[in-house]
Amino acid sequence: MLTLVFSIPLFSQEKNTYKIHTVAFYNLENLFDTQDDPLTFDDDRTPSGKDHWTEEVYRQKLKNMAEVISKIGTDVTQNSPVIIGVCEIENRKVLEDLVNQTSLIKRKYGIIHFDSPDRRGIDVALLYQKSLFKPKQMRNYELIIYDSNDNSKRIYTRDQLVVSGYLDGDLMHFIANHWPSRRGGEARSLYKREKAARLNKKIMDSLFAIDPYAKIITMGDFNDTPDDQSIKKILQAKSKKNNVALKELYNPMYNVAKKGIGTHAWRDTWAIFDQIILSEAFLDTDYTTYRYFKAGVFNEDFLITQKGKYKGYPFRSYANGSYTGGYSDHFPVYMYLIKQKK
Repeated sequence: MLTLVFSIPLFSQEKNTYKIHTVAFYNLENLFDTQDDPLTFDDDRTPSGKDHWTEEVYRQKLKNMAEVISKIGTDVTQNSPVIIGVCEIENRKVLEDLVNQTSLIKRKYGIIHFDSPDRRGIDVALLYQKSLFKPKQMRNYELIIYDSNDNSKRIYTRDQLVVSGYLDGDLMHFIANHWPSRRGGEARSLYKREKAARLNKKIMDSLFAIDPYAKIITMGDFNDTPDDQSIKKILQAKSKKNNVALKELYNPMYNVAKKGIGTHAWRDTWAIFDQIILSEAFLDTDYTTYRYFKAGVFNEDFLITQKGKYKGYPFRSYANGSYTGGYSDHFPVYMYLIKQKK
């Protein structure tokens, strides 16, 4: 953890030192093991499946994912993220294999994970550095959606994971999300993400009912942008800090998107589907507890396709029917939290 030195405007002759931590989210693009789970549609990601998902490929994928996580925020904090939400992971086993990779094992990450009813078997999870974050409560909230054309047909998707705990004595609540995709078209699938947004809002409202000053971070692959109705209207996440009132949300990724930066590319169009959104309690300028500092997209050169048709896109791990040796079709997102040292 890096010590930062700032001048506080009110006392310009004094220097203050701060603790700083990274919170991040990363879509790991189908991190599956090689075993066939008879209860899910994971057949493609097996050695004999369509993707030829061998043990060798799996091990390289793990190494690549761990390499990325180990580098997020290190230029500022000299440490990997204290908290990182992940999605598109198959089970707890792949998470255990991930945190035991050479580049991550020294950070001693703990794992919080529940199996979701998603048909493909993909879940969300939270990884945390056990020396820095102390979980208090954890729960998964089931997202129940029915087909818009057949009210008797349920659409099984990912749960929303809520973890409450203490970061250096500060109580915080983290929600890890992977909202329904745009498969079938953005407009036709919109109702699913709006349903996910309403569940997310309900969870946060329940936390605010207990404590209006609750420090909440909801993050994930929302499959919607900061300007879409699910984020802007239902979550009511604001783009400007000065407009955020008590029990409301600030979305720092809105301004990142306005600069033309994205986390996911599709048909030559960039979008910020991966976002970190935080409650008003993080915006106070009283730095005796952890406060929001800044946010961004982790899009280092090694994560970018360098040539060919998809030059400039995220260097994904699987394309054109084979393993590429890459990373993910999404860039990670991150933000820094700072707190004045006593």
